[in-house]
Amino acid sequence: MSSADGIAVVAEDGVLRLTIERPDRKGSLDMAAVRRLVEALEAASTDDSLRAVLLTSAGDDFCSGADWVAGNAGADVKLRTGSLQRRTPLQAHRLIALLLGIQLPVVSAVRGWAAGLGCQLALASDFAVAADDSRFWLPFTKRGFTPDSGSTWLLPRLVGVARAKELLLLGRPITGVDAAAWGMIHRAVPAAEVAATADALVAELAAGPTVALGLTKHAIHGALDGGIVEAMEAEAMALELSSRTADFREGLAAFRERRDPNFEGR
Repeated sequence: MSSADGIAVVAEDGVLRLTIERPDRKGSLDMAAVRRLVEALEAASTDDSLRAVLLTSAGDDFCSGADWVAGNAGADVKLRTGSLQRRTPLQAHRLIALLLGIQLPVVSAVRGWAAGLGCQLALASDFAVAADDSRFWLPFTKRGFTPDSGSTWLLPRLVGVARAKELLLLGRPITGVDAAAWGMIHRAVPAAEVAATADALVAELAAGPTVALGLTKHAIHGALDGGIVEAMEAEAMALELSSRTADFREGLAAFRERRDPNFEGR
C-alpha cells in the first residue's frame, strides 16, 4: 500500500484501488492529488498484473471537485496569461483522458457529493455505482466560468443535448437515482450497499478476459467520433488481437466443455 498527497494506492489481487483520502476537504483534489492519480493510472496502463481499477473515497463525499482554496494559496503572485490553458491539459484533463483511455475497466463508488471534477471522474469511469442520495453537480456557470474536464464532450453523449444543457447551463444538481435513470451512471443503490456493489462488480470485471475487455472499451470510445466503417475497422483489429489470447482459447474450451471459463487476463 502507498499513500501520499491524499491518495491511497493499493494493488492487490489484480485490482488497483485508488482512494481519495481528503475528508476534511470533502474529497476535493489539489494539484498534488491529481498528479498522484495520474501517476498511478499511467503506471497501471502498462502493468500486466492488473485487471481492473476501483476509484473511491474515504470520506462522506466522493469528490467535491478541484480544490480552489489550495490552488489559489499563492494568489498574491500573478500568474502569466494563459496559465489555465497551459496547465489544465496536464492536470485534470490528463486524469480524465487516462480514465477513458486505460485498457482496464474502471469502477467508481460514489457517496455524497460528486461535483465538478468529481462528477467527471464518475462519468469517465466505465461503471459508476452511486448511493441513491448522492449528488452529481456541475456548478461551473454558477461560479461564473465555463466547464472543463470533458464535461461538454461526455454529457451530451451520455444524456443527450437537452439534459446536458440543463446540467451545464443551469447548473442543477441531480441525485444518484436520477443520474442512473438518465444514463449518466451504471447504477444507484442504497448508501449502505455502495461498497459491496462496487466490489462485486470489480471482482466480476477482474475475473474477465482482460485483453478483450480493454480492446472493447477502446473500440467503444473510438466509435463515438467516427462512422460505421471506422468502427468496424477498429472491431476487426480488436478481434484479431483478442483471438490470439490465452483467454480466448480458454473461452472456447469452456464453451465446448459446458463450464464457466477461468480467465487469467492473458
